Amino acid sequence: MSSNLVQVQGNHENYRAEVKKIVEDVIKPRSERTDREGIFPRENMQTLAEAGWNGVLIPKQWGGLGLDHVAFAIAAEEIAKGCASTSLVYVMHVGAVQTIALYGNEDQKERWLKPIRHGLIGTYSTSEKATGGHWWYNFSEAARDGEEYILNAEKSFTTSAGQADFYVFQTKSPGAQKPTDISFFIIDGKLPGITPGVWDALGVRGNHSGSIRYENVRVHSRDRLGKEGQGKEIVESGVSPVYLIGLGSTWLGVAEAALEAATQYAKGTIHRDFNKRLVDYQVIRQQLAEVKVLIESLKPWQIRLAQQLDALQAEGRPQVELLLPLVEFKIHAAEVANKAARAALDVSGGYGYKRGVLERLYRDARAGIAMGPSNNIAREWIGKALVGLPLELWYEGGE
Repeated sequence: MSSNLVQVQGNHENYRAEVKKIVEDVIKPRSERTDREGIFPRENMQTLAEAGWNGVLIPKQWGGLGLDHVAFAIAAEEIAKGCASTSLVYVMHVGAVQTIALYGNEDQKERWLKPIRHGLIGTYSTSEKATGGHWWYNFSEAARDGEEYILNAEKSFTTSAGQADFYVFQTKSPGAQKPTDISFFIIDGKLPGITPGVWDALGVRGNHSGSIRYENVRVHSRDRLGKEGQGKEIVESGVSPVYLIGLGSTWLGVAEAALEAATQYAKGTIHRDFNKRLVDYQVIRQQLAEVKVLIESLKPWQIRLAQQLDALQAEGRPQVELLLPLVEFKIHAAEVANKAARAALDVSGGYGYKRGVLERLYRDARAGIAMGPSNNIAREWIGKALVGLPLELWYEGGE
């Protein structure tokens, strides 16, 4: 192993230790209340911002840490171990910020990236109810009025809805002739006409991923992100890759948290009638071991994909080249998280079913199956690619 590689790996472990300390000191102690009361984790995000982690991928010239996708993936994983809601808010924030870093102009970077270090929070606002899990496909369409755009849309799921300081918003371009003619805008969260819905969900109750309505929201052309009609490229190369590596890393962290909590419970619980701990039963050990093996299958995959994203970015190649491998990683990570959370409930019996960390992780993990692209949609992509069929992501209409 080369000395350079050893140094890089050492740096990443230092990053892990830094984030882990924030999680243990700040994020994890608040996780139960965040879930129980549905509290948006702004204080957690502020702590991460003050440590620089909200700008993990932002170049140093814009006030960020200027780190790589491996560091981002590790951060998302560690944050999820303490609170899945905070990790999802974090992932959407970093993804939105990275989209501005990749496609924004100098003025936009100055106005929207530099304040990140002081706690400004961004997010994506893309999916619409009419297209279900096909979050990249919009029916809403922008209108133009001089130097301003008028935006009207009802987005079905927007993480940090009503809480974010800005939204990276996707819609069809004015006068669009085909579904792929879409544009992106940076919307100030304080603009009039933005109405968030109520988020009251089974799990990840703090991420406020509810509906949000935009009614005649006026955005100046200086906050159009990229060129008009460039949205398809932004979706495929700017939004999806960062989102997917972060999402998969979140569910990896949830799986690890479930295994750790179940193991601690099993080691500390004694059946006094036989004077045996739960871990003295073979069936318990085997369930824990099965989850451990699955988790270990994700870790090198996570790092390799993150490194490949870095390589593609450095070479100026579109990161969409990794779309299907990233989707595969997301599917497996979500299912491992569900397997781990289910095993934790099995191991702990009736006590795990009561309100608490194991029950919360079980509810949180379920969100991973549905989050776009849902595992059903994602498997269809993989299956079509496997047999040589086109993905047909954009329905062009016609008779």
